[in-house]
Amino acid sequence: MTDMTRWLLLVLTLPTDNATARMRYWRALKTKGCAVLRDGVYLLPDGDSAGGEMTEMCESIGRAGGTSYLFRLASRDRAQDLEFRMLFDRADDYEALRRSLDDARKSLTALSPVEITKLLRKTRKEFEAIAGLDFFPNEASVRAQSAWQDFIAAADAVLSPGEPRDTEGTIKRVKRADYQGRVWATRSRLWVDRVASAWLVRRFVDSEAQFLWLASPDDCPSDAVGFDFDGATFSHINDRVTFEVLAGSFGIENEPGMAGLSSMVHSLDVGGGVTVPEAAGFEAVMTGATQRGLSDDELLAEMGQMLDSLLAHFAAIEKAPAKRRR
Repeated sequence: MTDMTRWLLLVLTLPTDNATARMRYWRALKTKGCAVLRDGVYLLPDGDSAGGEMTEMCESIGRAGGTSYLFRLASRDRAQDLEFRMLFDRADDYEALRRSLDDARKSLTALSPVEITKLLRKTRKEFEAIAGLDFFPNEASVRAQSAWQDFIAAADAVLSPGEPRDTEGTIKRVKRADYQGRVWATRSRLWVDRVASAWLVRRFVDSEAQFLWLASPDDCPSDAVGFDFDGATFSHINDRVTFEVLAGSFGIENEPGMAGLSSMVHSLDVGGGVTVPEAAGFEAVMTGATQRGLSDDELLAEMGQMLDSLLAHFAAIEKAPAKRRR
């Protein structure tokens, strides 16, 4: 540590005759990750937006009939700096999460795909909640991050056996003329990236494409164009999912609406990136379609219509971005 940490110190008195307001502010302080020094005295690292947020809270407390004072200060010395930092140590929270992930991992094979998806969403929310309040990351956060990634990999292995690993490289442009009237092969039991990739192929690359749904990538014929599995002609590259790689390879990433679709597919397949609101709806419809027992051909036909509509939707947003904010 070369510099002392800058802190925000909040001293407040909440209105005694308004229990609802008191509970609201206590919850807000907890949500922001404030440490309690004593009754009515709270400490928080002075981050980029923390000062503005705490100032707004002070104004709100005043309107509710309370009093508050916000101070900016630095630690007196290194000993005090360390003492204050320890108030924000999240090691216990991370350890509890790791134990929870270990227990959840043991039950994965007994869960349905829908249950696994819900569990992933729940544990992701728990991990991000802790990480969002981890102002001083340390080894505990690194271990938790590793445990979280291992859990995702275990869940993916159950949801999508043979899920491809990212490979390093560059996306190379290819000629559409070399990929006409071909057999395209990918893993069966389609999910978001594969169904979107198959739709993209038939919509933009090879209108006569025939699809082969593989029980195992090892069953891919030598003359077929494989996609979305290790060793396939088109699969994950760097942080791009197969849909994005196909769009880049065939030069269609700039088609109207394609940016929105790419963001949706990426966030649903591997998480991260820009999450669009439409992702939740697409995931819900696809989950329902799989629960109805549709074959992969039927799934492609049904979800393909939705992807056609979403492409038009995202294209319209690109033309009139203000509509999306209303």
